[in-house]
Amino acid sequence: MLHITHLRTLLFTGAFVALILSMSGCSAMHTAIKKKDLDVQTKMSETVFLEPTSPDRKIIYFDLRNTSDKDIQIKDKIAAIFTERGYKITQNPNEATYMLQGNILKVGKSDLREANGFLESGFGGSVAGAAAGYALSSGSSGRAVVGAGLIGGALGLIGDALVDDVLYVMITDLQIRERPLEGEVITQVQQANLQQGSSTRVMQDSRGAKVKWKTYRTRIVSTANKVNLDFEEAQPVLESALIRSISGIF
Repeated sequence: MLHITHLRTLLFTGAFVALILSMSGCSAMHTAIKKKDLDVQTKMSETVFLEPTSPDRKIIYFDLRNTSDKDIQIKDKIAAIFTERGYKITQNPNEATYMLQGNILKVGKSDLREANGFLESGFGGSVAGAAAGYALSSGSSGRAVVGAGLIGGALGLIGDALVDDVLYVMITDLQIRERPLEGEVITQVQQANLQQGSSTRVMQDSRGAKVKWKTYRTRIVSTANKVNLDFEEAQPVLESALIRSISGIF
C-alpha cells in the first residue's frame, strides 16, 4: 500500500503535468488562430520629403545593392515604376536631379523586438542579431515538480514544433540626394573621428563647405509574420513591400 504522502505527491505531479499539457496546447492553438493570416508591415526610420520638380528635371541615378545572403532581385521592378511615373533613369550622376542609393543589408528570421531595434537604430545601425537564453534552477526539495515540468515541457515542445510563429525581416538602408533649387545654397557640417592603429586618433571638422546635393538617409524595415511561414512565401511580399516604400518616396 502506498504511503499517503507518496500518494499525494503522485496526484499533485499528475495534476501539474496535465496543467502544463493543457497550457501548451492552448498556447499552440492560440498562436495558430492568431497568426493564420500573413501580416506584412513596412516602416521607415525617417520620413523623406523631396521638392516637387518639373517633368524635364525628373532624372534619377539609381543603384540598389544586395549584401544579404538571399537572392533579392527588385531593381528592375523599381526602375519600371520610375519610368511609368515619368522619370528618366541615367547612369551619369552629373546629369541627375536625384540620386538613389540603397543596400539590402539583412534578410532572415527575426522577432518583433529585434525588428523594432533595427528600425530604431536607423541608417547605418547594426544589424547583428542577439541570441537570448534562459536558465532554470531548483532545490532538491522540488525534484518531483521539476521532473514533471520537464516531461510536460518536452511534450509542449512537440506541440510547439507543429505550430511555429515565424517572422521574416528585410532591412534596407537608403541614401537619397537631391539637387538644390535654383538660388538655394546648401552648406554641410561634417565631423569625423578616425582611428589609426591602436594609439593614434585623428579628429577632422569641416564646416561651412558648399555641397551640390541635399542628402537624406533612412532605413526601411519590412516584416512578414505568419504561423509556419517559410521564406518562399515571405520573399515576394517582402519584395513588394520594399518596392512600394522606395518608389513611394518619389
